[in-house]
Amino acid sequence: MTKRLLLLICLLMFLPAHIVLADTGPKPTMDFEFKQELAGEPVTIVSGVLYECDQSDCSDGAPIEEVGPQGFRCEANACSAIGYGFAPYHRIEIQFSDGKTRQSNVFETAGFDSEYMVTVLPDALLVEAQFGLGTLRPTGIVIVACLCALVVLGLVVGLVVVLVRRSRKN
Repeated sequence: MTKRLLLLICLLMFLPAHIVLADTGPKPTMDFEFKQELAGEPVTIVSGVLYECDQSDCSDGAPIEEVGPQGFRCEANACSAIGYGFAPYHRIEIQFSDGKTRQSNVFETAGFDSEYMVTVLPDALLVEAQFGLGTLRPTGIVIVACLCALVVLGLVVGLVVVLVRRSRKN
């Protein structure tokens, strides 16, 4: 009996004392801002679906899977998506408070943290990527900064060499 109790105590010592989460690190995101070009009362978002596609015509579109933090969520005037990775092409389908469900054009993933402007038309949605520093991956920003620093350093070294050669000639 004491051997079993001792074995149980030893086994309990190796179990973690708290929950361990292995799903860490940044994940790609998409943010959708909506502007309306409708006559009359503004509409609000009731629900939405983000379709992911491998084909450029989105003929193979399937809704993004709701797994852990991954998914597509909408509020009254905006939507956002987070994923473990996105397909190259997308289409959104949004149901509005006027009872209409509007579908967008096919659009491409614009970057790691993508931002889109969605124009609400009477019978459709027009999605356009908004490009800025947010569309670069964090490592891309570091690479661009390093390249700029390298160019500036090269210009400074070149200027010093030219000035030293001129001073030696005089």
